[in-house]
Amino acid sequence: GSAPGGLKTVPSEVWKDMLDLVNCKVLSIVESEDVDAYLLSESSMFVFPHKLILKTCGTTTLLSGLPKILEIAALQAKFPHVVADAIQGQATAAAPYRVFYSRKNFLFPDRQRGPHRSWRNEVNSLDRLFVGGSAYMIGKMNGEHWYLYLTEPNTMLTPPATPDREQPIKVLELPESDLNAKRCSMDDEGQDETLELLMTDLEPENAKQFYLDHASSVAEGKYYQQAHNARMDAQEHLGSIHDLDEGGVHEPNQLSKGRKLCHGSVDIFSNTSNEDSLCASDDELSFPQELTTEGHALGTVVSEFSGLSAVYPSSRYPDARIDAYLFTPCGFSANGVIPSPATGGSTHYFTVHVTPEPHCSYASFETNVPASQTGRETADVIQQVVGIFKPGRFSVTLFEAKDTADQEVGHAKKKGSKLEAIKGYRRVDRIVHDLEGYELVFKYYERYDWEGGAPRLGEVGF
Repeated sequence: GSAPGGLKTVPSEVWKDMLDLVNCKVLSIVESEDVDAYLLSESSMFVFPHKLILKTCGTTTLLSGLPKILEIAALQAKFPHVVADAIQGQATAAAPYRVFYSRKNFLFPDRQRGPHRSWRNEVNSLDRLFVGGSAYMIGKMNGEHWYLYLTEPNTMLTPPATPDREQPIKVLELPESDLNAKRCSMDDEGQDETLELLMTDLEPENAKQFYLDHASSVAEGKYYQQAHNARMDAQEHLGSIHDLDEGGVHEPNQLSKGRKLCHGSVDIFSNTSNEDSLCASDDELSFPQELTTEGHALGTVVSEFSGLSAVYPSSRYPDARIDAYLFTPCGFSANGVIPSPATGGSTHYFTVHVTPEPHCSYASFETNVPASQTGRETADVIQQVVGIFKPGRFSVTLFEAKDTADQEVGHAKKKGSKLEAIKGYRRVDRIVHDLEGYELVFKYYERYDWEGGAPRLGEVGF
């Protein structure tokens, strides 16, 4: 079996070297007992003991990092492994239980690099690594569509072209105990589901909240208002103490007369403000530098102002953490680590990436928080997320594991039927796929008042 802790025992520096191959950098890491969430430039990565999720955007080269991931799983996490194909540049590779790769059709395929210039190239790259993988295109060839590649359970690695006679290839399967542990880590009480929204043509005025200038203005307004409120509250309390200390009589209306009160040199507002902050006027306050430049501070402002932090609210998920980052001059990324409110439950995630420029506006939202855990229907979560980004059109993919009962009744199909009514949008397309061990529901929507014409296809077909 693997080392205790599995992939979570791999040092962050090792993952950073792998991510260099993908052409993205680590911005920050949120660590928890069940998962480590890496917020990356244009990307996110979630490392669980027995699985890894890597989601990239832009012109990153995700598949270029896959052979290295398999090598790390073998050498660092000590998963059972085989001698790998020297053509792939790795000496050894872990045999994964299952591999999933998916994406929307590229809007600008000519800008992609490496194996990502076409779906055909990507499939060929994956087929060189794995035996028996299956490739799908879901949706209209001449409309919005989604690509999926997945392997069978107990994935077999493609053997080397020239076997090493001294070291024959041996495919080692995970012991049953490890397989059971892996299955448990992938779901919450038997549930393994992933919801993804891919949104384009964001409403321009609403999309301004993902620009640095707008977020800084919001932060400035809140900062001075909070500082003013705090000062008035403090002056009211310290004014009473000040007058009594001088043996005088407190005048109830003295604050309205503009009197300034200072109480020694005690700084009651922050660890960094000067000792005269209580006496300073609003105009004299120093606006924090971190609220004027790209980074996590403004990312947090956007997360709260946009309503993203309310999708999985702290009132229900008190241990949830959101790691958000706002870029210059615009663009936003966030990871959410969502521990189950139930004792002993699994930890789940959500991730968001936004490009707000009008000519290529795009936002993605992905989560594996089970709908049963939220106490809401999946359609309600979709409605809330769509309300945050206000896209002209969007697609939904709901990927859900089947148990024996589900295979009989089409559980995901039934759940998908509840996604018909998204307020303000009409459903244009609906496809249900019955895959080995999973069901997939794909739906495409356009806003009722959308006047932007046909979607920009970019990449068409295979």
